[in-house]
Amino acid sequence: MQHAETITEKMRRAIEECMSCSALCEETISYCMDMPGSMMNADDMRLMMDCAAVTRTCADMMCRMSPFHGGMCAMCVRVCGACAEMCERMPRDAQLARLARACRSCLDSCAAMAGAAA
Repeated sequence: MQHAETITEKMRRAIEECMSCSALCEETISYCMDMPGSMMNADDMRLMMDCAAVTRTCADMMCRMSPFHGGMCAMCVRVCGACAEMCERMPRDAQLARLARACRSCLDSCAAMAGAAA
């Protein structure tokens, strides 16, 4: 069996959601750094950095079918949930609203993967 055949459609969706969320986190970090009088504090910025790193790592682990991908998906659920909640505290910002939606979508996909790997 070839490696590509072992990646299910559900996993492929989770990989795509993770990569998209990671990229949007990086974009939002840059956006917030460039925003004059930013409403973001250092903890919020660190959370977005963590979310970018965790989602990217989660996607990598699923791509290589790591036996630890289920645990990483569970961590991804926690970090994406925290990041979405942080973004949702600032509802008037369109960029943060986009990131909150991406985090929620990634959270849902990774929750399904964490449950499948358990």
